[in-house]
This record gives sequence, C-alpha cells and structure tokens, in this order.
Amino acid sequence: MFTSQTSNNCKIGITFEHSIMAENFVVSALKYRPQTFDTVVGQSHITTTLKNAIKTNQLAHSFLFCGPRGVGKTTCARILAKTINCLTPTANFEACDTCENCVSFKNNTSFNVHELDAASNNSVDDIRVLTDQVRFAPQGGSKYKVYIIDEVHMLSQQAFNAFLKTLEEPPSYAIFILATTEKHKILPTILSRCQIFDFKRITTKDTVDHLQHICEIEKVSAEIDALHFIALKSEGCMRDSLSIMDKIISFGGGQITYTNTIENLNILDYDYFFKMTEAVATQNLSSAMLMYDDILAKGFEGDMFMNGFAEHFRNLMMCKDERIVRLMDVAEGIKKRYFDQANSISNSLIINAISILNNSELDYKMARNKRLHVEMALIKLCHLIQAIQIVSHADGIAKKKVTTNFISPIFKKAAASLQIDESLIAKTAANASSIVAEPLVQPIAVAHKKEETVVKPIVSNTNTSAGNGGIKLANLKSIADKAKEALAEKAAQQKIAITAENLKEVWQKTIVHFAEGKEFFATSMKNARVSFDKETISIIAVDMMGAEFMMSNKLPITQFLMAQFVNNHLHVIMDKDIQASQDTTKTTKSIKEKYDDFVKENPLVQKMKDDLGLEMEY
Repeated sequence: MFTSQTSNNCKIGITFEHSIMAENFVVSALKYRPQTFDTVVGQSHITTTLKNAIKTNQLAHSFLFCGPRGVGKTTCARILAKTINCLTPTANFEACDTCENCVSFKNNTSFNVHELDAASNNSVDDIRVLTDQVRFAPQGGSKYKVYIIDEVHMLSQQAFNAFLKTLEEPPSYAIFILATTEKHKILPTILSRCQIFDFKRITTKDTVDHLQHICEIEKVSAEIDALHFIALKSEGCMRDSLSIMDKIISFGGGQITYTNTIENLNILDYDYFFKMTEAVATQNLSSAMLMYDDILAKGFEGDMFMNGFAEHFRNLMMCKDERIVRLMDVAEGIKKRYFDQANSISNSLIINAISILNNSELDYKMARNKRLHVEMALIKLCHLIQAIQIVSHADGIAKKKVTTNFISPIFKKAAASLQIDESLIAKTAANASSIVAEPLVQPIAVAHKKEETVVKPIVSNTNTSAGNGGIKLANLKSIADKAKEALAEKAAQQKIAITAENLKEVWQKTIVHFAEGKEFFATSMKNARVSFDKETISIIAVDMMGAEFMMSNKLPITQFLMAQFVNNHLHVIMDKDIQASQDTTKTTKSIKEKYDDFVKENPLVQKMKDDLGLEMEY
C-alpha cells in the first residue's frame, strides 16, 4: 500500500487539495457581509443616524428595522450590537474588531448579544425565557446586553403580549433590535414602543458598483452589462445579487459575460426587442412572426415577451425627453442604441404600442390559444402606423380623412327632431371637409409639437330655408346637442304616471311576460303585494318559491317595468313576507272533520250508515 507510484501520489495530493478548497469555500453573501457601518451598501440614511446616536450617547432602548429582504436589516443589527459594546471604538465610531468583545462577537461566543429567530421560536415560552435573561447584567466589561429578534412578525399574539411590558420598561443596559419584512403584521402597541428604521431597496447603480468591487477583489473578469442584468434580476436585494453572481461565475468558469448571464438568468436579449421594433416600424409582419417563433423555441413564455417588449417601448418613450432619461434603468452601453431607435420612430407609434401590449398582457391568462393571442398583438403593432396615418394638407394643418356615411345615421335623427329638411343635412355633409372614420385599430391621440390632429368644424356657407322660416346651420355638433335635448324633452312627455290602476295593469302584463305557462309562479306573482310611492315600486312575495323566482329575475322585471312606464329613474324593491302567507293558510282537516262536513251536506249518507249499522274507521 505504501509502494504506490509517484503519479498516483500526485493524483491523491491534487484530489486532497481540491477537497480542502471545496470545504473552505464561502458564498459571497457571507464572505462579504458588511462588518462596519461604512461597508453597508445603499443604507446611508440609517447608518449615519445610528452612528450619530452612538456618538451622542442617545441610543433608544428598542429599534425596529423593517424593509424588503436582503437589504441589510439583520446585518445592521449585528453591527450596532458589536459597535456599542466595543471596548476601543475608532475615531469614526466604528467597532475596532480587535478587542475582546469584538473577537467574541465574531466567534459567536459573546454572552452579551443574544439572537432569536422568531420564525421558529415564536411561542410564549420562548419570549418568557428571553425576558428572564434580561434580568442579568452584562458581563466582561460590556455596557449593554443586546437582543436581536429576527422575523419578529412571526411571533404569536400571546408572545407579543408577553413581550410588551419588558419592551416598554427594560433595564438601562438592555437594548432590543427587532427585524421584519412585514411591518404591517406587528401590533401597534409594539410599534409605538420602538424607534422605527425603514430600509429601502438597493439601487441598481449601488448594486453594480458593489459587485464590481467584489469581482476586482476576487480577480474575476466581469462585463458591466452582465453585472447590470444581475442587479436588475435581484430587484434591489443584495443577497440575491451575490448568490446569482456566484452561480454565473461557476457557470462561466470564473468569468461573467453578457452572453453567459442572459443564458443563465433566462432573460431575453435586448437585440430581440430592437429587431422586433424595427419590424413594427417597417410593417414587416413576416419578420416579426419569425422572431417570435424563435423566442418561443428558446423556451420563453408569451407574457414574458410582451412584458419585456412593453418595457422596451417605455424606454424609447423616456428617450424622447431629456428630463426623464434618468428613469431608464439600463446599462450605459445600451442607452445609445435606445436613443438612435427613439429618434427614428414617432411618439404616436410608441404610445399606441405600449397600450396594445399592456392590454394583450392583461388578457393573456384568459386566452386559450396563447400563441395566437400574442401573434394578434404583433399583427396590430405591424399595422399600427397605417391605422394612425395622417394626411398633411397644404395649409400645414393635419386632418384625417372623411366619409359622409359616418355622419349620415347620426344627424338624420337630429334633422327629424328639429324638423329640418333631410336634404339640408346631406348638402352640409357634402360640403364638410373632415369627419373621422374610425380605423380597425383605434389609435391613441398624441399631441405633437409641430403637428396637431384636429377635426375642422363643418360650417355651411349659405343660409338655407326649411319650411316657412330660414334656419342658419352653423355647426353639426350644435344640431346634435339640440337633438339630444329635444329627445330628452320628448321622453319626459311620454313618461307614464304611476297610479294604482296603471300599476295593476302593468303588473298583469309582467305576470304574463315572465310566468306564462308557469302556473305556480304566475300564482305567486298574483298573490304578491305590489305598491308604489312616487317612482319606487315595492313587490312583496308571500311564499318562498315565488320570492326566489322574482329575486332571480329582478333585473329583467325592473327593466320591463321601466319600459312600460317609460321611466329610466324607476326604482324597484323586492322582499318577502312568508309569515303572512302562513298565517292566512288554512289548517289541514282530519278525516273525521271531513266526514262530518260531508254528512252535513248529504244527510242521506248518515241515514244509510244507521240503517246498515256501519261503523267508520278513522
């Protein structure tokens, strides 16, 4: 066993070395966890406040750190606990990391810092154990005993109540630091006893800078665009971004490239969106369909594509105004491409495309054929320019095309209501120069700086006569308004007054309309108590089946009554009064009672019974 060849010994040594390296590997989220306030990323508003409180010796006895996951709540709690017990703090009021208390804290052997995970220790007994420990003073020359309760919102109601008194009046040396991601779940009585610090999501820029700093320390080659994608994917969570970076380093063999990142994170490349926008701008439907097929082949879902495409058009819209360019959350290397493409397409196309994609994404879940649903959105996008196309006239005013057929049915009614000769309307419509015919795809009106989409008012050039008097037609819109007023007045005149006689007659029609051929329900509706008060009709059913039938048909019955009385303001109330019907119902008679009644009406039956000596059995 000891006479193995040298090559084998080398192999054994290499394997052993690799195993040691694997055992010593520490994930970046733990290896680069901040140890001082100055190294905390993106929470300067909190770290500055805590350092000033230590400097002026104005520490509260209880803190509540709340905010999204992975932004540094527990880390800041540990740094605060270590710093306030440091025996030789620095001039900047940071922990020295060399004194006895700092070393014991680092090795998790400190008797003055207690950390409780409320997610798994959330009972009353756990809190009672903690409150019992508060009675003992700090040891080893420390000034404070610090209790860190993580995920404090997981405590039970009873545990919160058991903690209230201690939290309100703790000993002078006790400090409680509570951390949670769900502040709304904590009792108001707890919140009122704490100094609350709200942690914010870490910005994309801060995340990229921190990842780049770590890559320089680890000597990992990383592209800025790739780090930017990692920061976007983590959504402001530093812990997630570090975990993603570790995964991509392993995937790329020690390198972080743009290609490796989008492949590993399952993200659509920007190139797809730029090329798809070009296809939309050039109305190249074939190219758009083929690109979408390629996207599906790569395993991306339709809603993910539409979400990313809408985000792409949103970024193009940001490029149109220098004041809001900063709202674009993209890498610097990509911004130039956005500016170049934004300058080549109009605002109308961008805004209408966002609207189409947003509506399609909302309806995506209800669509049975998901692919066809997305393809229909692409068809609309590729024909969008044609739908919002405008014709520029020589006078420089942009006007849309006109069709007289569009105005004909509308203003025929106006002419009839105002007793205007129909030929007058036709002649005026023929002289009109601009009435919009609605396109298949409805575009959103967009205000431009140099061009405006307007509808020129239609004005007749001459005074025309109708009947015996002359009428000057100034504007078809005013005719329509007058027609509406005339129709409203006519409707008011036709309204039928609600009287007892009219209501009885209309209710009989209602019974025939809804219960014809249904004898039971017809009887129920006849027995119902119907009354009125001004424009309110009350219908009270006196049996259960009738009540259910009328309640299930309340809307059509209401509409029927409104139509009969020609009154759109009619209010119908339906209810039931089963007890009234039960009180009036006759009780069922026994066989003997029925026989006695029968004998009274037919005396010969009793005589026959006596003559034959018959006996009745009940």
